[in-house]
Amino acid sequence: MRLVELHFFKSAPRGWITSLLMAGVYTLTPTLSIWLNTQRASAQASAPLPTAQARPTPLELIEQARQKLRDTPATPTAPATSTAPTVPPIKSFNLYRLGAGDTIAVQVQRFADLNFQAAIDQEGNITAPLLGKISLQGLTISEAQEKIRQAVNRIVIDPVVFVSLIGQRPVLVTVTGEIAKPGLYTLQLPRTSAALLLAGGATGRADLREVQVKRVLADGSVLEEKLDLVTPLQDGTPLPDLKLQDGDVMVIPKLSEQDQNYDRLLMGRSTLVKPQITVRFLSYASNGLGTLTLPNGSTFLDALTSVRPGPDNANLRRVALIRFDPIQKKAVTRNIDARSILQGNMGENIALEDNDVIVVGRNLIGRITYALNTFTQPFRDVLGFLLFFRELQNGAENLFGPTGRE
Repeated sequence: MRLVELHFFKSAPRGWITSLLMAGVYTLTPTLSIWLNTQRASAQASAPLPTAQARPTPLELIEQARQKLRDTPATPTAPATSTAPTVPPIKSFNLYRLGAGDTIAVQVQRFADLNFQAAIDQEGNITAPLLGKISLQGLTISEAQEKIRQAVNRIVIDPVVFVSLIGQRPVLVTVTGEIAKPGLYTLQLPRTSAALLLAGGATGRADLREVQVKRVLADGSVLEEKLDLVTPLQDGTPLPDLKLQDGDVMVIPKLSEQDQNYDRLLMGRSTLVKPQITVRFLSYASNGLGTLTLPNGSTFLDALTSVRPGPDNANLRRVALIRFDPIQKKAVTRNIDARSILQGNMGENIALEDNDVIVVGRNLIGRITYALNTFTQPFRDVLGFLLFFRELQNGAENLFGPTGRE
């Protein structure tokens, strides 16, 4: 049968076969469509029918919206004031901050009627025409200029304002350490040089290479600056002269005894130290205790030349220099060969300090040394040291009795 059918297809004309195939396709198309619809209907019949849902009420819709807001993570929002980073305040000794007693001048460009001068009152405010009270306490010149510009901006659109300091208040500073007269000082010229001069200058024990200036800022932090006043004198350059403000503390440190690089002679003859020193001279030749006022930086030979002890009446081979040591709280004695210094040996020609005592005479040195070691306790300060020699002066008759003068 299959061979017959195959033979039939082979022997049949091509056009007739094509017509037959086309007829079969058109016949199958409705059949396939009916079969597909039947399969879809059966699938829908097997699936559960959807139930009708009621529409949510307005209250339910509101609650759903609230729940969505709760589930949504909060995103950080930028501050409403400003997105610019805050700039920390500049900490520098060169920034002058306004305070009570300062006087400023304000100029508004193209509006001369708005120019004015005002003094800052005790509350830190100025009173300006048309502007009223403006607080400037603790502000720098540039900060005060911007604050006044904002006030003028209420009257003039985008004004150009210039503020200048025309009168500076006196400042109260503390000077302490190795200074002739430590204490509080009011400076009309607020400079470190003026503070040194007003306090009497540094002592001979001062180390002027590391002068400290301390300032407490508004936030409680301490700003510190160190000044070297020695190197400029050695190099011939201008001295640093820091501008001071209210509440500044100036500390003069003490020089180490082992420091051999410090030019004591140069600093002793400078204007930065105490201009004069007082030296007491105790000798058999003068039968008493004399007082010498010498320029600061004077040496042992300078004092010896001023007294002029006679070689016949004084034993220059043994001269005692007695100096108060504030660390040990006692008097320290050093024996000096004055005759060797007069012959050109400058190795023992030491620099003198304020309140030194020079004693000439072997017996006299022995008596004073015995009194210092036996009848006195360690001194609390230099005042007790000076009072001891004042008592010696009052009892000069017993001290300089006829007991073999040398």
